[in-house]
Amino acid sequence: MRKKGDKYTRLVSNTMLFGISTFSSKVLSFLLTRLYTSVLAQASFGVVNLVTISANLLIPLVSLGISNAVIRFGLEKNVSKDGVFTGGLVSIGFGFGLMVLLYPLISRVPMVSDYSFLLYIYVLVSCLRTLCCQFVRAKMYTRLYAIDGILSTIYTIGFNLLFLVVLKLGPTGYLLSIICADALSVIGLNLVAVLPQYISFRRFDWTLYKAMLRYCLPLVPALMFWWITSSSDQFFISYISGPEANGLYAAAYKVPTVVSIFSTIFTEAWQLSAVTDGQDAERDRFFSNIFSALSGVSFIIGGALIYGCRLIMRFLVAEDYFDAWLYIPFLVVAIVFSTMVSFLNSIYMVEKKSGRSLVTMLIGALSNIVMNWFFIRWWGPSGAALATFFSYAIIFIIRALDTRQFIKIDFAPWKLLASTTLLCALSFIMVAQVKMWQFWCAIPMALLLALNATSLYKGVMQVLHKRLKRA
Repeated sequence: MRKKGDKYTRLVSNTMLFGISTFSSKVLSFLLTRLYTSVLAQASFGVVNLVTISANLLIPLVSLGISNAVIRFGLEKNVSKDGVFTGGLVSIGFGFGLMVLLYPLISRVPMVSDYSFLLYIYVLVSCLRTLCCQFVRAKMYTRLYAIDGILSTIYTIGFNLLFLVVLKLGPTGYLLSIICADALSVIGLNLVAVLPQYISFRRFDWTLYKAMLRYCLPLVPALMFWWITSSSDQFFISYISGPEANGLYAAAYKVPTVVSIFSTIFTEAWQLSAVTDGQDAERDRFFSNIFSALSGVSFIIGGALIYGCRLIMRFLVAEDYFDAWLYIPFLVVAIVFSTMVSFLNSIYMVEKKSGRSLVTMLIGALSNIVMNWFFIRWWGPSGAALATFFSYAIIFIIRALDTRQFIKIDFAPWKLLASTTLLCALSFIMVAQVKMWQFWCAIPMALLLALNATSLYKGVMQVLHKRLKRA
């Protein structure tokens, strides 16, 4: 039987391992922004970003969202791993077949039509890599997952240099570098984890597959709504303000990804703990402690990024893109709330309530569309950042109330409200470009640190205490 303290140490251990994988790839994307903005004009950078965003919309549609079921059902001890992996392949094969039939339609979509063939390859290879990665995680091959992340980073660097710098293929080279890196990752995972041994069409478990579909299909529209909330603003900006404005906005979006890097690393580890350790009698306290630490880190990182966004952009992008820093502050606030929204989704995952995830994301997506339409016309790309922030805030409030019937998390509402207010104040001071902004921004930043440092200290000490107790 597991000891109570083990769940904290397992979460820290998994977070560190997944951090190796995710940190390398996400930080690479962040650091390569300088290369992208140097070799791609603003319009080209905006267009290629729309292609990748379109791919991210199509991936859950083509795969039927099966990766969510692969990790959820793959973690259960009494479930056939052959059935889980084969079910994933069946879903991708069926979905991609439908996508092929729709080629005449997809190839006519404005802004991505010139890259429709590469878009198809991008989607297929990405679906296969996601399936392999999720299955490896479900098998608890965490070290292999981490090594694959590092190798994928090396592949991407090599192909970027080859296609963008040496061959100067522009947007085509950008897409090819991602496709080739994902393809090598798929090959490597199949060879090392011997994944073909889990393919069994003759003894296909239809009962398990139906259960997987019942779980993941409601998540497909939920993922679409998530995409609308997080990415549709770039289509609105491109339509209303032009591809050059979208290129600046896309460059600005790279900075808030630092928060999402931390969020992704933690979420990948947390999903395992939420399922395997989220069933005991103390789970209310467990979830509350983790939320407190997660939100505290997110607010502190977010505040630091807002405070230093001008300096970061000096080093991150080419000179023509520097003015994009104006869009960063409220994008950071939006990503902070996105992190907390993702955490609450883990409760729906534990309880297998994917329908509730769908409803909450629908509300957020609809509000985002309405706000984008008006805010971008009033305030330009800055309005898109505000719309994204308000949409995530709405989703968070709804989920915070709804999930209490399953797990009663202590959100420390006054502390949460104070941290949000300070982060918004910091953003307003930066965007308004007030005189002596360095001094005035230091005040809310110091208060954010003081407000959230205690919960972080308690979380760290709790984990260390459990480790020392076990030693």
